[in-house]
Amino acid sequence: MTCFASVLALSAGRGWGTPWVAGAVLAGQFSVGWANDWMDSGRDQRAGRRDKPIVAGLVGVGTVRRAALLALAVSVPLSLASGPRAASVHLLAVILGWAYNVKLKFTRWSVVPFAGAFALLPMFVTLGLPAGHKGPWWAAVGGGLLGAGAHFTNVLPDLDDDAKTGVRGLPQRLGATPSLLIGATLLGLGVLVVCLAPEGPMGPARTASLVAGVACVATAVAAAMVGRTRLAFPCSMLAAGAVVAAFIDAGSNLA
Repeated sequence: MTCFASVLALSAGRGWGTPWVAGAVLAGQFSVGWANDWMDSGRDQRAGRRDKPIVAGLVGVGTVRRAALLALAVSVPLSLASGPRAASVHLLAVILGWAYNVKLKFTRWSVVPFAGAFALLPMFVTLGLPAGHKGPWWAAVGGGLLGAGAHFTNVLPDLDDDAKTGVRGLPQRLGATPSLLIGATLLGLGVLVVCLAPEGPMGPARTASLVAGVACVATAVAAAMVGRTRLAFPCSMLAAGAVVAAFIDAGSNLA
C-alpha cells in the first residue's frame, strides 16, 4: 500500500510532497496491521497461528497494542502535512481499517472498509496537490474495485482458521469458490475502468496491464469454476497487480 501510494503520488505530480504521503500511509498501515494482530491475538492462539509474532512469543500483546496506538497518533500529523482536506480523507481510510478490525470483519459488511479505503487513497493524493481536487471518478471507482476484489481473494488462505475462530465476513459466508469468482470479477472490472476510462490514448504499459489483467481474470474464473482454487488464487493476485500497474501508468491523469 505504501509503495503504491508513493509511486501514485510521484506520477500525479506530488513531487517533494511524496514523502509525506508515504509516511502517512505507512503509519496508517502500521496502525491497522498491528491493531489486527493485537485484537486477534486470542483467536490466533486458538488457531495455532505460529506465523504470528504474538503467538510465537516474539512480542507481547501490550507492546503491539501500544505500537498500534502510537502509529495511529503519528498518522495524524503526517496526514496533515498534505493539507486538512487530504488529511481528513486519509484518516477516514485509516478509521475504516480500524472499523474492520473491531467489528466489520465479523459481519456481511466486511468488504466495505476495503472498498472505501482503496477508493479514498487516490483522493488523498490529489487533494494534496497545489490545486487540490478530488480526482477523476475512475480513480475512486477503480480503487474501490481493487480493494473489494483484494478482500475477497486475500482471505481465502485463512478460511479454515477463520471458521475455527468465528470470523464471519462476507467471503467466509459465501465460501471459497464464490469468493474467488466475485473477487476475480471485481478485479477484472477494476482493470477495465483504470485502463479504459482515463482520457487520452493508452500507452504500452497500460495496454500490457489490460491484456495481462483480463487474461489473469479469465484464467482465475475458469479455474474457480472447475474447482482449481490453487491456480485461481495466484491468478487473482496477478490481476490485482495489473490494476496497480495500470493505476501507476495513469497517474499523470490524476493531476
